[in-house]
Amino acid sequence: MSTYSTFSVLFYVKKDKANKKGLVPIYCRITYKGERAEFSTNRQVEPKKWNKAGHVKGNREDAREINEHLDSIRNKIYRVQTELTHRNELITAQILRNQVTGRDGKKKTLLEVFRYHNQQMEAKQGIEYSESTVKRYQTSLSHVLKFLKHQYQKDDIYLSHLNYAFIADFEHYLKVIKQCNHNSTVKYIKNVRKVINMAIANEWLDKDPFAKFRARLQDVPREFLSEEELKRIEEKEFEIDRLDQVRDLFVFSCYTGLAYIDVYHLTKDNIQVGIDGEKWIYTKRTKTRNKSNIPVLPKAQEILDKYKDHPSLAGTDKLLPTPSNQKLNSYLKEIADACKVKKTLTFHIARHTFATTVTLTNGVPIETVSSMLGHKSLRTTQIYSKVIEKKVSEDMSNLKAALNSKSKPKNKNSS
Repeated sequence: MSTYSTFSVLFYVKKDKANKKGLVPIYCRITYKGERAEFSTNRQVEPKKWNKAGHVKGNREDAREINEHLDSIRNKIYRVQTELTHRNELITAQILRNQVTGRDGKKKTLLEVFRYHNQQMEAKQGIEYSESTVKRYQTSLSHVLKFLKHQYQKDDIYLSHLNYAFIADFEHYLKVIKQCNHNSTVKYIKNVRKVINMAIANEWLDKDPFAKFRARLQDVPREFLSEEELKRIEEKEFEIDRLDQVRDLFVFSCYTGLAYIDVYHLTKDNIQVGIDGEKWIYTKRTKTRNKSNIPVLPKAQEILDKYKDHPSLAGTDKLLPTPSNQKLNSYLKEIADACKVKKTLTFHIARHTFATTVTLTNGVPIETVSSMLGHKSLRTTQIYSKVIEKKVSEDMSNLKAALNSKSKPKNKNSS
């Protein structure tokens, strides 16, 4: 028997399975972390010629052939174990046996398929997927790995072992242990579901563990700036260049609806004259690759003109100087304080402001707004419409209260 840590390989004979000639089959037993797996070596030997050390006695040609065959099997097992260790993949006695014998060639594990999916996605980054989308799937993979260790004390699990309980337990883990909010939890689970769908499409998995699982995103109020708040930010004069520059980028997004990454990639080629003879921004959203065609409003053009000859853009086709998203959002907090805006200002609020305050509130049809935002579905844009309806309702309630107050007769003192 050869031992490597908690890993051992043993050759032995099964005397109770002797054939008519009295030859007994030689078997191999793999033990890994207390788990065993056995298989036939497809060799036979006379019982009296078998050495308990795991070899055939003697130096005859038939003995040498069998011993060389057994050594070859042992070496192959060690090689497979080393390769799986280097790739940080799941190792069990059964997996080692299957790899060596060629059994269950299509049997896949969850993390094996997840890593394959993510590698495919990384290769298409910038073509079909944005950097943020790729990172979200990497984070999802990390959550699954930690969940497996927490729930099952395992490094991986076979696809065939996935069931409804696995998904439900994963949801519980994300919400209770990792303390993710409901929508974040649903998004991570949806990412896992995409990987499972790929496995089913490749016929690596027959049964869908998600078949009975239901999870819906909850509507979250979209923060946006009011007309008065936007005006305060537009008109504020900043003596610090970085704040002045970030304010301009934010306002530009308020009048175009472009996300940070799309502003970052904006070049001169994206500005073209439309059928109306006016300037338009023609682009594809980095996040979804959906077309987003936006008329250049006067305020947006004013900002483009301001940075036309900016030193940091020299030798490039970029239209606007853009710091990292992290720095930009950090500076926006300073801008909010300076402009007395109590909302937590992030760059994405500019996109929400374009959808609400700049367009929908001013009567732009929701279908037009959806097209400019590059939404896949009108339902996504309708979230903003609901926000506007709520705001209208609140304003009208205030108006009713004011009118009721005015219509009440004033008390007159009797003479």
